Amino acid sequence: MNVDIQGIGMTSQRTRDRLIRRLEEHGIRNPDVLAVMRDTPRHLFVDEALASRAYEDTALPIGFRQTISQPYIVARMTELLLEDGIPDTVLEVGTGSGYQAAVLAPLVRQLYSVERNADLLRQAEQRFRQLKLHNIATRHADGHLGWPEKSPFDGIIVTAAPATLPEELLRQLGEGGRLVVPVGGAGSQDLIRVTRRGDQFEQETLDKVVFVPLVQGKT
Repeated sequence: MNVDIQGIGMTSQRTRDRLIRRLEEHGIRNPDVLAVMRDTPRHLFVDEALASRAYEDTALPIGFRQTISQPYIVARMTELLLEDGIPDTVLEVGTGSGYQAAVLAPLVRQLYSVERNADLLRQAEQRFRQLKLHNIATRHADGHLGWPEKSPFDGIIVTAAPATLPEELLRQLGEGGRLVVPVGGAGSQDLIRVTRRGDQFEQETLDKVVFVPLVQGKT
């Protein structure tokens, strides 16, 4: 692994370890999630000017009115997706910087990621190649539509907030599959986990969160 990926100073392994301790203090318990979060170079997913803040437990801007999610939220949503077993195939709606995908990819067999902004997607794909994350397939598309050709999915994770639960994504869940998604209007949403049981969808409301809205269409 080269120096850029390892990081120095405020992006060093010691700084990453401090972040992991904070995640543990806030209740993240899954050892696999913590290990991947420790090994993932978050500073590669933000502008160089913000690299010194990459291991703060905070969201940061990535351009195009989008943000890279707070590490705690990435860890929390990943842990919720994995809680009842490791999913084989996962759909991520909202590639963004690629950070959430980079955390998920080592934990699942195949990850499909959809992003509406072509420029963000190209940047994320470059990072995936740099990190040799070869089990991520990407698509430039409206996230509301999911990726029906690759469904059903064992897990779906949504990294922007729709106003209501997207019915198309529910249809793409396989039996026993789990959808983790923030739902609600601007300013505050509920983090929800939905589990499919046949034609029924069991819903749990877990946390209050703040995400950018899930916008329709693509650019």
